[in-house]
Amino acid sequence: MQDVANLANVSLATVSFTINNSKPVSPKTRAKVEAAMKDLDYRRNAVGSALARGRTHVLALLYPALQHRFSPTSIQFFTSAADQARLRGYNLVLWPMSNDAEGVTELTSSGLVDGVVLMEVQLDDPRVGELSKSNVPFALIGRTRETTGIPFVDVDFEAAVENAVDRLVQLGHTDLVLIDGGIGNQLLGGYGPVARTRKAFGEVTTQRGLTGSIMSGLHSSAGGRELARELAAKHPRTTGVLMMNEHAGPGFVAGLQQAGYRIPQDISILALASSLDTTGMSEPEMAVLISPADELGRLGVDALIDQLEKKDQPLPQVLIGCSYSPGATMSMAPDRAVES
Repeated sequence: MQDVANLANVSLATVSFTINNSKPVSPKTRAKVEAAMKDLDYRRNAVGSALARGRTHVLALLYPALQHRFSPTSIQFFTSAADQARLRGYNLVLWPMSNDAEGVTELTSSGLVDGVVLMEVQLDDPRVGELSKSNVPFALIGRTRETTGIPFVDVDFEAAVENAVDRLVQLGHTDLVLIDGGIGNQLLGGYGPVARTRKAFGEVTTQRGLTGSIMSGLHSSAGGRELARELAAKHPRTTGVLMMNEHAGPGFVAGLQQAGYRIPQDISILALASSLDTTGMSEPEMAVLISPADELGRLGVDALIDQLEKKDQPLPQVLIGCSYSPGATMSMAPDRAVES
């Protein structure tokens, strides 16, 4: 910087003001400094600057990639969050790590990031406890069992389940099955979305006097085909399915057709908290309550940055509903169709 100042015939402070935009510099002086920087091949040291400011303007998005597969819907979260961070002057990095406290401690003690956004949150998530003990701001896309004093944005899974069940009931379906990836969810124990959906499904079907069963399968097309065989064998009277296993959905639809089901004449299928990209992979295309992934990614980043820049603001706790897309897998229940 001193070399730049000497060549441009300005003070060292003026070079600093030009580089950091920390104080006004005239256009003529800025041009002289930038020309000197170019002549000397001088580049700002971002790491050194961050150390001097005590801020990196880097945010980490923690995703347990070893325990939970990526999906088209999760990609929407990433891209939306990254776009919002960029608009607000930050860089967002995807940090694939296990859902354990040890990894979080290493990250927060490194000084590499200003804050953390957590995804794929467990009901009793060890990362949250560790972050709460640190001085690093954080926000959740998802929520823990106990949410007091914790900023979060999440899908309103309870409302989504009630919406889905009522849509099927209105079409005459009374024997329903919820299909998910299991509470373990590929080693991700106590996975919040599945646990909440299961609980809500049990409560809503009981309140409405319906028959409700839960099935779990692998997160793959092959897992979906196996689920179709299991449903045909164990739940032959079921006419309505809530699908909350994105990777298994297309295989499930294909497996039912191979088993002789006509869709939607014999059985209706409604995907929960998924995306049009995913449900469009099946034939016919599944009806879906669309996850508000774009909005949640944006709000999750805002919840974190607001803690960094507006420290007196209340911590947000926001639930967002799903929107419905009809697809081609919803129809009146077979008995109702015959009556009609």
